[in-house]
Amino acid sequence: LDMVEKANPLLEKLRAETGVTVDSSSSTTTDDEDEDDNTLARYVKPLTNVLILKLIFNLSAAYHTISLDHVKKLTSGLGITFEQMEKSIVLSTQSKALSVRIDHRAGCIRFGNPALESDEMRGQLSTLAKRLAATCTVLSPPDVGSILTERAALYQNVRSTLESEHIATLERKVIIEKRKEEAERQVQERLREEERQRKAEELARKAEEGRRLAREQKLREREKLQKIQEEMDAMEKKRYLTAMGRSVENMTAEELREVDTAALAKEHAEKASKKKEEAERKVKEAAKQLDYLVRAVRIEELPRIKEAYEAKVKEDRERYEQEVVEKAKKAKEQWETDVKEKKILNECSVFNYTNQFESKLMAARKIVHEKLCKVEDERAELEAEKGKLVRARKRKQDEERRKKEEEERETREAEEEAERQRQAEIAEQRRLREEEAERKRQAEVARMNEQREREERERQERAQPPPSSSDLDSSKGGSSSGKYIPPSRRGPGTGSSGPSGGSRWGDRAGGFGGGRYEGRSGGDRNDRGTGGPHYSDRGGRDDSGPRPTNSRWN
Repeated sequence: LDMVEKANPLLEKLRAETGVTVDSSSSTTTDDEDEDDNTLARYVKPLTNVLILKLIFNLSAAYHTISLDHVKKLTSGLGITFEQMEKSIVLSTQSKALSVRIDHRAGCIRFGNPALESDEMRGQLSTLAKRLAATCTVLSPPDVGSILTERAALYQNVRSTLESEHIATLERKVIIEKRKEEAERQVQERLREEERQRKAEELARKAEEGRRLAREQKLREREKLQKIQEEMDAMEKKRYLTAMGRSVENMTAEELREVDTAALAKEHAEKASKKKEEAERKVKEAAKQLDYLVRAVRIEELPRIKEAYEAKVKEDRERYEQEVVEKAKKAKEQWETDVKEKKILNECSVFNYTNQFESKLMAARKIVHEKLCKVEDERAELEAEKGKLVRARKRKQDEERRKKEEEERETREAEEEAERQRQAEIAEQRRLREEEAERKRQAEVARMNEQREREERERQERAQPPPSSSDLDSSKGGSSSGKYIPPSRRGPGTGSSGPSGGSRWGDRAGGFGGGRYEGRSGGDRNDRGTGGPHYSDRGGRDDSGPRPTNSRWN
């Protein structure tokens, strides 16, 4: 069984030397040009087939059943497909030298004994049984009387059970129909069950597909988030490195990925804290120095501030006292002036005329108010008239728009109705064309059938042999004259035993078939019973009579 492994290096060496390549999809050899160049290349395929046959013979001697996978494994070194090996196995079984059956359902190869499966061995037991039966008949002849009695009893039994058998046969049809209906019902149920299972499987497949798509969507979102996180980490690393004073322009993505973000953040935080502590120390020192300076300034300026404050308080007090005195003096002067003016007004009686002045002034104002009210009323009336005109104009425009829409709707409906009528006319024309085409087709079919029937009749007429001259002579033997009489002028007793008006050869309704005179009132074309001895009932020639002459009528 290891001869394939042993022969494989030799085949590979032969292929390498001859330049033959084995394609996985076909077992064809190289082109004709390669075969002309490499003489040994033509032996590669036969050697491979011989190896396969030897392997099959060895397997048949060692195994009764072998799996296809094991055979494929054994022939994997030959560089051929299983279809080629299957073809070789089928060709080997045609020579009756090997009995092999390939069971694709079971996935195995079954070997048999070719001697037992030959034509001679298949009928050996039947031949032996027949010969033994003949020998037994010769050695002990059977009793004929008992055989006849048994046969008569058998026939009587058959006659007695004939009615019941007939009824059983009729019932069997009903049973068969019922079984057919039951089988159809079971088939329908099975189909419905298969359809239900198919739908359930389809729903399960769709659900699984939905779950798979959801998983893929989640996976894509997770990958997207991971990618975004990586980009954010890279940006954070770049920011840390930039803040620490390092150059990130020449760094690759792999180098950025190798950088530890936590260590980098820790280092950056340490540097930031150191920088902050340094800044705080400097601020404290500056604050301390400023405190010393401010304290010294305040100590030195405190006496001067007190002196300036006392001087300002004194100045403000003097200015306030002066303002109070001046204010009192001005108020007294204003009071004296007011008293003088009141005295003058009382002397002139000005307050007695105040009511008249107010009444005159109010009268003038009432006149102005009435004019303004009149103007406002006129403006309101004008606005009302304008509103009426606007509303009337709007109603007119609405009415015109409604009429226009109504006209457009009617136009559109008319167009749609015209379109429907046009479509109906087109459909009617199409229907008429189809009916005309159908009539033409039926007429053509009828014409072709008639032509075929006519050709068939002509073919049958041509197939029948023509009558001889003696038949024609005998057909007119009953006539008193020797002249030809047309069929239309023949009487009841002229030339034929049939009725009047027969055809030239007699009535055609007989064995010669129909012809041009079929259907007319006349004798049968094949009615030749009294026409002569040369034709039988089907027109067969009787060679015992005289041969016909060249003349057709004499």
